[in-house]
Amino acid sequence: MPHFVIDCSANVLKSHDEEFIIEQIHLVANSTGLFDEGDIKVRINPFQKYSVGNKREDFIHVFTHIMQGRTTEQKAYLSKQVVTKLIALFPDIPSIAMNVSDFEKATYCNRAML
Repeated sequence: MPHFVIDCSANVLKSHDEEFIIEQIHLVANSTGLFDEGDIKVRINPFQKYSVGNKREDFIHVFTHIMQGRTTEQKAYLSKQVVTKLIALFPDIPSIAMNVSDFEKATYCNRAML
């Protein structure tokens, strides 16, 4: 935890490769101080076929899933930091966004917990 899942148009990878993008999002997430660095997970899903507002327009959307317990202000800060970094990396991409969802501690389970 946390998970940063980046959905994007495949054209995004023409500007920067996947490893660089993953590294940059990891660095931003770590810089917020909200997570242990070893827990940060980042993945990219590039799409060849997509529609944005019924148009074929490049996009980046980060779906972030974190364990409950952070304040709304902390989550907003995290979103703003990630989106700011993505805008700096991809100034020509018109649609860049992020949302944060909470995992419930009561229903979360992983291998180490069994």
